[in-house]
Amino acid sequence: QVQLVESGGGLAQAGGSLRLSCAVSGGTFSHYTMGWFRQAPGKEREFVSALTPTYSTPLYKDSVKGRFTTSRDNAKNTVYLQMSSLKPEDTAVYYCAAKGGLYRGSGPNYDYWGQGTQVTVSS
Repeated sequence: QVQLVESGGGLAQAGGSLRLSCAVSGGTFSHYTMGWFRQAPGKEREFVSALTPTYSTPLYKDSVKGRFTTSRDNAKNTVYLQMSSLKPEDTAVYYCAAKGGLYRGSGPNYDYWGQGTQVTVSS
């Protein structure tokens, strides 16, 4: 059974940084496209980033381009989301997700999801 566990969320000030981690157990991590999504209170879950197994250029939501960076460490079965220049509108529960194979879309068509980690950015 594939399990995803996010960590690294918390409280940050506007302009600050946080790094989220998502550890994956079960399955073959190196074969997964890894995505990050977020859901703010009262809003639908939205795409943040995606990173394919082939280390091609990551895909990002326009509003986080230049501020967020996703990366993966296949030796540690972990994907990261480095968030910088945080804004209050980045406040949300952040979820990582895994999908077998190559997926370059921004839809929520992922096979496995983590439980989420809260990120709160104060102004």
